[in-house]
Amino acid sequence: MVKKVDHIGVAVKNLDDALNFYENILGLKAAGKEVVEEQKVTVAFLPVGDSEVELLESTEEDGPVAKYIAKNGEGVQHIAFRVDNIEEAIAEMKEKGVRMIDEKPRYGAGGARIAFCHPKSTGGVLIELCERA
Repeated sequence: MVKKVDHIGVAVKNLDDALNFYENILGLKAAGKEVVEEQKVTVAFLPVGDSEVELLESTEEDGPVAKYIAKNGEGVQHIAFRVDNIEEAIAEMKEKGVRMIDEKPRYGAGGARIAFCHPKSTGGVLIELCERA
């Protein structure tokens, strides 16, 4: 089912400050910024080999990323795995007893279709399933 690690999501308080580190210290180059209204975030993807780092800054005080940072601080928030067919992947996860946050795919950054698995079913890790055209 899983093809590769699509990206690693990193929750940050300030996207510009985080980009300064990733671009000017690590030498990565952001592929632009995008606001994802549905998820209340502004994101920037930084390609690394055939995967990416996704920096996520909350656009709302009550957004999921803001709540994550309030509870856990800045840092790795999720791991996204690429799948060929998101509907089939969701069905397979449910068949195997994995609790899903998303029963149906939703819009993700970069035009991806995504669904999150509940961390209580994945050993405490927020797992994102990600289908890209």
